[in-house]
Amino acid sequence: MISETQFQNELQLLIANAIREDVGDGDHSSLACIPASAQGKAKLLVKDEGIIAGVAFAEMIFNYVDSDLKIETFIEDGAAVKFGDVVFYVSGSSQSILKAERMVLNSMQRMSAIATKTSNYARLLEGTNTKILDTRKTTPGFRVAEKWAVKIGGGENHRFALYDMIMLKDNHIDFAGGITLAIAKTKEYLKENNRDLKIIVEARDLNEVKEIVAAGGVYRILLDNFDYDMTREAVAFIGDSCLTESSGNINEDTIRNYAECGVDYISSGALTHSVYNMDLSLKAIE
Repeated sequence: MISETQFQNELQLLIANAIREDVGDGDHSSLACIPASAQGKAKLLVKDEGIIAGVAFAEMIFNYVDSDLKIETFIEDGAAVKFGDVVFYVSGSSQSILKAERMVLNSMQRMSAIATKTSNYARLLEGTNTKILDTRKTTPGFRVAEKWAVKIGGGENHRFALYDMIMLKDNHIDFAGGITLAIAKTKEYLKENNRDLKIIVEARDLNEVKEIVAAGGVYRILLDNFDYDMTREAVAFIGDSCLTESSGNINEDTIRNYAECGVDYISSGALTHSVYNMDLSLKAIE
């Protein structure tokens, strides 16, 4: 994953672009009927149940829009919430609260949905040594927040993007002329460019697993769409030579079975691409 400094920079870039997209040259609805001097207060109301996420991110958004806004937080990121819970109060300029409202809600609704799904998957893995990973199957421009939500929900982040880890998938392998050539070329590339990046290689069958292990120097082998028997056999063959990861056909019904095959990680794109936003609202307080 990327450094904490870069992670924070990505968050600031996300906020700046989202506010630019939403506000443009001004929130004319508020400017038209609310005096610039007007002060107000609003509460973040939960109308659903699950794991709340995006509280700290909301504070960043409010601070970006208006550093004078005050946040009083009652429920922190990662906590279980239910209908009727109040997560925080925000007070200050009414215009500023309204300017930030939509981005705060959009972000928290999606982040909370992701954290809730991740928490459910992590709970299904309890008692095993397997950890749940996200993927790059994220919303363009919103990846950093979605990966943050996975962490809040109890999961772990896979690589952040194309630049912070090597991942040789089926197309890389086929274009490169096979697994052995792809790995050899990758090692040479890293050496020539003085880059220290971990290498993950996807295997489509047990023969490819054996070829990857023989090539050596791989951080993790991705067992893609293996059935349970193939997964157990692959894990036994790989042993301590590198880490293992299962992907494909992962859902609430299969995740525990794959974990019990002995893999170190299970990755699921569903954590970020197949969720329904948590119902939240920001309500003015009279």
